[in-house]
Amino acid sequence: MRPLIPLLAATLIAFAAVAPQPARAASPAPHWVASWQASPQPVWGSDFVFPTNLPQILNDQTFRQTARISLGGPRLRVRLSNAYGTVPLKVGGASVSRAPGSQPVPLLFDGHPGIVIAPGKDRLSDPLALPTHDLQAVQVDVYVPGPTPLQTFHWDGRQTSATAPGNQTRDTALRGSTATTARLFLTGIEVEAPAAARSVVVIGDSITDGATASLDRDQRWTDHLANRLAPQGVAVVNAGISGGRLLRDGMGESALARFQRDVLDQPGIATAVVLIGINDISWPGTPFAPDQAQPSLAELQSGYRQLVERAHAGGVRVVAATLLPFAGALSGTPLEGYHQPSKDALRQQVNAWLRTDAPFDAVVDLDQFLRDPVDPSRMAEAFDSGDHLHPGDAGNRAMAEAVDLQALVGK
Repeated sequence: MRPLIPLLAATLIAFAAVAPQPARAASPAPHWVASWQASPQPVWGSDFVFPTNLPQILNDQTFRQTARISLGGPRLRVRLSNAYGTVPLKVGGASVSRAPGSQPVPLLFDGHPGIVIAPGKDRLSDPLALPTHDLQAVQVDVYVPGPTPLQTFHWDGRQTSATAPGNQTRDTALRGSTATTARLFLTGIEVEAPAAARSVVVIGDSITDGATASLDRDQRWTDHLANRLAPQGVAVVNAGISGGRLLRDGMGESALARFQRDVLDQPGIATAVVLIGINDISWPGTPFAPDQAQPSLAELQSGYRQLVERAHAGGVRVVAATLLPFAGALSGTPLEGYHQPSKDALRQQVNAWLRTDAPFDAVVDLDQFLRDPVDPSRMAEAFDSGDHLHPGDAGNRAMAEAVDLQALVGK
């Protein structure tokens, strides 16, 4: 007969080996928030009013650009795009630096240093453990090893970028570089953030894109808004495209066509801000759209309503901004006729509807804040960049300061 105590111990050990173990608590999924964006546009031909500021093809070259994120975090990932490409985009390598001129850190895609992006698609990098802080400027390099036709870009980055020969994604300083203000490949930066963090995405035209903001100084109105919201854990993402329109394609797809991709698909989005429509009103009859008819108020209202309905269907708050005064806009330029009294009358009808009867969750009356009190059809001189259409740096700051943050984020 076996001793009782050793037998009992053996039984307990055997039972423990087969008994179900308590389940470990699953780690919460990381919370990714959109912190920066450059909405992609199709590259246009040489017959368009504006040059692209890019060659037609890159070959064995590195493209380097700087982006100021809104919120920082312990990890980030970047989005590269071939949205309008007709052939696969082969990326041979990419990297991120904590600041311009600092040592680049390689990016991986599914564990590999390169990626092939199919036409019409984009790809996120693997998460990179690169701690960043709010409002930090990071540098992103992308190397293309073979002949790469440039079919997708962001035309007006308001930031100096550069191309350079060979794979220089690991180098702190570029050799033999050529400068441009366009952006290539990079369309988004996401950061890992606390669960309460979220994003405000602003969709607009050149006024939001920052057409006349000081180069390399982050003076767009969305940059100033980001300064105000970052302490609250809210990112501001700029989905502006110069020459953008609500109803029709312009220097990019219409807001209706790109709203899902550039706004609703952004991770962590809580609120969309809509400041677009002045090009719908003013392009007809200019070299941009010489044969197009001016849209009616009803057509513009229908377009805005569609954006609101789609945002609300996705649980996203949507805020409108009134269209800025623009009397005298682009006078004496090849775009003479951009402003006309009939066009301004339609702008004022749109603004009256936005203030009183539109289905938006809130309205930011930028027209009221920036207009000349003596002549409300004009932008106040202190805020005017000089072309009577786009605000200067002071005007961009005033736009951001005009926003009621409580109305914006719904707190």
